[in-house]
Amino acid sequence: MTRLIVAAGGGGDAVAAAMLDGALHSDGDRTVILTYAWDRLLSDAVPGPRGPDRFTGLERLTPAVRTVPGGARPIAPAGSTLPRLAAALPQTFALIDPDHGAEGITRQVEELISHLEPDSIDLLDVGGDILARGDEPTLQSPLADALTLAACCQVNAPVRLLVAGPGLDGELPPDELRDLLGPVVHTFTAEDVEAVGTVLEWHPSEGAAMLAATARGVRGVCEAAGAGRAVPLTDEGPTVHEADLDAALARSRLGSAIMETETLCEVEASSREICGFSEIDRERENAARLGEELAAELDARVLLDRLDRFEAQARDRGVTHATFGRLAEVLGLGGGRHDELRRLLAEERPGRYGPPLWPLSS
Repeated sequence: MTRLIVAAGGGGDAVAAAMLDGALHSDGDRTVILTYAWDRLLSDAVPGPRGPDRFTGLERLTPAVRTVPGGARPIAPAGSTLPRLAAALPQTFALIDPDHGAEGITRQVEELISHLEPDSIDLLDVGGDILARGDEPTLQSPLADALTLAACCQVNAPVRLLVAGPGLDGELPPDELRDLLGPVVHTFTAEDVEAVGTVLEWHPSEGAAMLAATARGVRGVCEAAGAGRAVPLTDEGPTVHEADLDAALARSRLGSAIMETETLCEVEASSREICGFSEIDRERENAARLGEELAAELDARVLLDRLDRFEAQARDRGVTHATFGRLAEVLGLGGGRHDELRRLLAEERPGRYGPPLWPLSS
């Protein structure tokens, strides 16, 4: 059996795809995960997703699809966690190339279907923002999900749409998602998380971190990056639901508008018109500031003082956990310094950290 999973929005969805594949199957080496190389400035100083021209060491799978082996490397100044992810997990990771719009990604998926003849094709999104209309005020990153949705709806093969961890991306409230979700196809357990346990110790994805934490039984309220979005960690967190693919496209104004796009610039233009913004524009605006933060020296005393103040204020707001993206944000650190921050906290706050979330002290 061969399986194809399209990770709808980026690195966190790829981690969740590997976790689901490991939970349901024992032969992960039979699965191809098609995913963006897009870390959204968390570990990459260059805005937007990485195309194949920004890597060395990729391998050709089909004319339009390159796989990312563990030995591949992003070309500086770009960065990517994808080669490290490929080295750590048994699945094969293939690179989504968004530069040719929805038509290009459709071509990639069709080539993979023809080459692999997979027994199943899933489109997986963590959180559920793939079900958005496009005008929701809480929406922050609709572009990638809408692009894969538009592409997968055009292939001549049955594609199952899956939503893992409804609401965990902090973009659509769980109450808005509830009527859009179909049956539960799996509920993650602590045992399921073990397959990606080492990855969660370094991977910057907030959605995958909260998904894994809820599978391990963590409950409470987690603050994520982006003005301190408060995300409830509930019994619904570790569930994976099926959703109607065609209904999702009909609901998505952005997805419907970009089906015939041939460039990423066209997709961005539609996002600005329909959603009021392009998330890549926001990354462009933030890139210079993050570069300055990456160049600054870490002052452990100053950072720990800031952390203590943040924890006290967050507890007053009813917050129980924080993502490392949120910690980096409140401490004034560029996202590429997550590993440094983890090492600092392990040394200065020993015994506190249980990956992948930071528990607030009591």
